[in-house]
Amino acid sequence: MKNTKITLSESEIPEYYLNISYYSKKYLGKLPDPPLNPVTKQLVGPADLSAIFPMELIKQEVSLEEKIKIPEEVRELYKLYRPTPLIRAYRLEKLLDTPAHIYYKYEGVSPTGAHKLNTTIAQAYFNKKEGVKTLIAETGAGQFGSALSLACNFFGLKCQIFMVRVSFDQKPYRKTVMQMYGADVNASPSNLTDFGKKILKSNPDHPGSLGIAISEALESVVKTKGAKYSLGSVLNHVLLHQTIVGLEAKKQMEKAGEYPDVVIGCVGGGSNFAGIAFPFLAENLKGKKKARFVGVEPASCPSLTKGKYEYDFGDTAQMTPLLKMHTLGSDFVPSPIHAGGLRYHGMAPLISFLYNEKLIEAVAYEQKEIFQAGVDFARAEGIIPAPESCHAIKATIDEALFAKREGKKKIILFNLSGHGLLDLQGYDKFLHNQL
Repeated sequence: MKNTKITLSESEIPEYYLNISYYSKKYLGKLPDPPLNPVTKQLVGPADLSAIFPMELIKQEVSLEEKIKIPEEVRELYKLYRPTPLIRAYRLEKLLDTPAHIYYKYEGVSPTGAHKLNTTIAQAYFNKKEGVKTLIAETGAGQFGSALSLACNFFGLKCQIFMVRVSFDQKPYRKTVMQMYGADVNASPSNLTDFGKKILKSNPDHPGSLGIAISEALESVVKTKGAKYSLGSVLNHVLLHQTIVGLEAKKQMEKAGEYPDVVIGCVGGGSNFAGIAFPFLAENLKGKKKARFVGVEPASCPSLTKGKYEYDFGDTAQMTPLLKMHTLGSDFVPSPIHAGGLRYHGMAPLISFLYNEKLIEAVAYEQKEIFQAGVDFARAEGIIPAPESCHAIKATIDEALFAKREGKKKIILFNLSGHGLLDLQGYDKFLHNQL
């Protein structure tokens, strides 16, 4: 009897995160260009970051160690939902009539319905250890805000969230989830910060952006005693925490007796793509495997496929250090698509570097075609995927259909980073031709 789900026991939860910077340094002989102080253009040091991050996360940000140990308290909380299942998409394969074998790592089984809890538990733990009382953050579609709210609840921290206004309006129950866990949730731009007030004065109906919400969160951190900032993507330590996804998937693919020819994930800031891809990419860098890696972004916010690879600010108010990344410009405001988690002007420096080195690929899709892919997947596999994950599904379908045209078996692995049960407004509009 064939297995649909490939599972691991709790004892097989990884004991460490995998650091792709170690492999980049060892096998490529180089690393991404470092963050710079926007005024002096000098390298940003630990002291520059200590106002917003705890020292342990700063150490992880610059670490060149191969493995970073996962604290036991963090692993214990991971047991609420990890290991997550790897699922063979037999029904999708049948629908597509493809010789490809399709697997997806399902992160939607987490309490908050997406992969973001992998980093928020770790971030809340290290902040708590340093005596931090409040974590302040932005959120796009609400997955990160929900995950941070729950993690703060676990560790007895206060939580303040600035949620991009268009998603605040489109996804009201995300706000409810955050409030259930005790967070203070505000639409961004807001009247709580000087920068928010400035934006609203020029445009009272501004839809917001992740860049603006980041600016509001950072301004609030500076003004709030005992507060630090928490980020859901982009920076090295966040991508590091997500590698638990790919480390589990490697073990599960071994149990399935197969190895992926192509690994796919949606990309906004880059964390869930890095999570599934980096452990397999390490094997490529070692010269042991030749898998392909495809990051999938929205055509309305195509930082990899159309952005410039240059230094830019991570936020709209230009408060962050300068980051070398693929960017559309820190003042770019994307259209109000329903995949709110992908509406970011830049891409993680690590992913931008690897893309520039031609070690990963990128494609972009329009909103209607990714929703169609999500509907097809739901009708085949039963899971309603988040709009962000629909981008990965669309690319997976295209890869599987290409394998069909070639008449070749292909092993495809993608990260189903979250469910879409709180994103039904977008599906409703799609099903009624109102997108």
